[in-house]
Amino acid sequence: MNFQQLRIVRETVRRHFNLTEVANELYTAQSGVSKHLKDLEDELGVELFVRRGKRLLGLTEPGKQLLPIVERILLDTQNIKRLSEQFSQQDTGHLALATTHTQARYVLPVVVTRFKQTFPKVHLELRQCGPTEIVTLLRAGQVDIGIATEAVGGEADLVTFPFYQWQHALIVPDDHPLIDVQPLTLEVIADYPLITYHHGYTGRSRIDAAFARAGLTPDVVMSALDADVIKAYVELGLGVGIIAAPAYHPARDAGLRLLDAPSLFEINTTYLALRRGHYLRDYALRFITDCVPALSVEQIKAAVFPKVAIA
Repeated sequence: MNFQQLRIVRETVRRHFNLTEVANELYTAQSGVSKHLKDLEDELGVELFVRRGKRLLGLTEPGKQLLPIVERILLDTQNIKRLSEQFSQQDTGHLALATTHTQARYVLPVVVTRFKQTFPKVHLELRQCGPTEIVTLLRAGQVDIGIATEAVGGEADLVTFPFYQWQHALIVPDDHPLIDVQPLTLEVIADYPLITYHHGYTGRSRIDAAFARAGLTPDVVMSALDADVIKAYVELGLGVGIIAAPAYHPARDAGLRLLDAPSLFEINTTYLALRRGHYLRDYALRFITDCVPALSVEQIKAAVFPKVAIA
């Protein structure tokens, strides 16, 4: 048994048993991938994969029980490397974050600036993607920290910490009639074409839920992945925008007006997400505590590496 065999097992599951994709991802030949898997099965004395001819269709029961062990072994192998780097290269390294456009554009710049001033030699990789992809990247060990409102909560293999809370608000051109309407209600808003986030992004489900509770079906004429696109089309007069309130800046968004409507939509919470068991270097821990000053390094470590009670 060797690490390459374990990597191939893990990647085979991640690539939905497509050995061509596995070979491409691991920079090896497909015949080599097949041989490694067969050699591992021969060594263990059990079949790990359900086969139809040369095709793999899924995991057998032994394969299903083996997979989490493989994941733990490979994660701990990565942790050993990170631990050694912690002591040999204390002020240099690489920190990978995955987050949505709203967080990257409007929330994180202050934290990132402070972090880079403290750790100028740490390369900061910022990936912008959707919540589901953030979870995938965390599980694959390709990023250290995920920041999102959706998808990251309730996952057994992830640890989450509340980052900050926010609400949706309306955005309209400076001369829009809604500016003079008091009070703003969902019934009034539903009379206008709406532009807001795509399903699965930036609290869209809570927007839909608010209208549904009121028995209304809004006319969402456009949806987008980020607030900048929404604002661009609101400015063109194509509809009333519903965006995350932190995504509005009066100086940058000249010509647009933000209409707060705190009673109309639920409060949203954006979370910092970490993979359970993923070793974090000191500068990663510092980034997290810069985001949430009330959170201590000890609390983070205790959540990521929970102690197992021994009977």
